[in-house]
Amino acid sequence: MPDTQRVAVLGLGGMGEPMAASIVRAGLPTVVWNRRPERARRLGEQGARVADNPADAVDGADVVITMVTDADAVLSVADDQGMLAAVPDGAIWAQMSTIGVDGTERVARLVAERRPGVVLLDAPVAGSRGPAEQGKLLVLASGPPEVRERIAPVFEAVGQRTVWAGPVGAGSRLKLANNLLLAFLAEGIAEALALGRALGLDRATVIGALQGGPLVSPWAADKLERIGRDDYSPQYTLNLALKDVDLALREVEVDRFTVAASLAERWRRAVDQGLGDDDVTVVTRALGG
Repeated sequence: MPDTQRVAVLGLGGMGEPMAASIVRAGLPTVVWNRRPERARRLGEQGARVADNPADAVDGADVVITMVTDADAVLSVADDQGMLAAVPDGAIWAQMSTIGVDGTERVARLVAERRPGVVLLDAPVAGSRGPAEQGKLLVLASGPPEVRERIAPVFEAVGQRTVWAGPVGAGSRLKLANNLLLAFLAEGIAEALALGRALGLDRATVIGALQGGPLVSPWAADKLERIGRDDYSPQYTLNLALKDVDLALREVEVDRFTVAASLAERWRRAVDQGLGDDDVTVVTRALGG
């Protein structure tokens, strides 16, 4: 039955750990694995079972979630570390990492060739660590419609809404569009504050004027509040944000997306300055805002 789905979560980074915690709180039997075991042990204290390796984690699982850095990491966990071979037939593999179009196609080929009895869902999430901790992510799902009811309790545990975009691959495409908009929002905030500073305005005055205005979403309001405190602790790192912009540009004619390409180059310089592990809003500091 859907409400007794046994879930394995592989990858407990800035997003995977709070997602797994939400699944545990929802009462679903949960097994966790992470390359660095201290994160897994924290979830063990909350009621999850801690696995020694990916293959052990998915033994007997109905749903497997991967939430790691990139396509190479997903394929390493799935293939080199034995996860895919150990997944039971009929299980759902919800690949929720942001790995782009090509990465998702590589994963789909691996499943088709090695384990056609496993149901692959391409389901990256939109939102940063704060929404992940609150179980309020947006799940951008794609894959066979016949498993939607089975996966619903898991997606409802981590997200406030699920958008079904089509066949496998559509979710990752939608995630790239979402994250490009996010990149523009972060850069727009940074440039607006830098312009205010260049025009002789106090930063607190500019932030106060923007907050509560019609152009500022709840996400942007939170970012402005954090910038006002000079808090650039990572919720969504600049490294990851740049990776996602690069994934999008890899799939299109860059000459059509010159603004995105220019943003990527600016952010690359900020990463070269040692800012990559800070929150994406650190571009404000890089611009002098």
